[in-house]
Amino acid sequence: MVSVIFSEDAEPPETLGGGGMFPRPRRDVVKDARRALVYSSGKGRICPKCGWPQTDCRCSSSLAASGEPVPGKIKVNISVEKRGSGKVVTMIDGLPANRAFLDDLARELKKSCGTGGRVRGLIPEGGQIPPSVEIQGDHRERLRDLLARKGWTVKG
Repeated sequence: MVSVIFSEDAEPPETLGGGGMFPRPRRDVVKDARRALVYSSGKGRICPKCGWPQTDCRCSSSLAASGEPVPGKIKVNISVEKRGSGKVVTMIDGLPANRAFLDDLARELKKSCGTGGRVRGLIPEGGQIPPSVEIQGDHRERLRDLLARKGWTVKG
């Protein structure tokens, strides 16, 4: 059983139209009621800005806005890992912990390889995982050439 507590100033959702069996709630009232969530026994404290539990808050205020500066010379390691489902991913490690830089790099690499991927390791919980970019599939040769053309030192 999960209990949910709303703040006291939140009003109950009002409905549109003539009622009927399933009246539609007004969007602005539902949006305000959702923001008024303060605590849930299943998740604990809820962030008022983003609505995530405060331990997993995704607000820009809790994430490092700039992170560490991007050095002039970057040394990266390229490796291939196999996931539990049998899928292969190419990992690019040794990157600076700068969210904007990593997002732009991941977007560029995914587009050049024509595949998906993600940025890993920028978690506000202390960052146990070093920052890296994960590209789906085995793209070591293509990524090695792309990153070398940028003037980076590439190992692996």
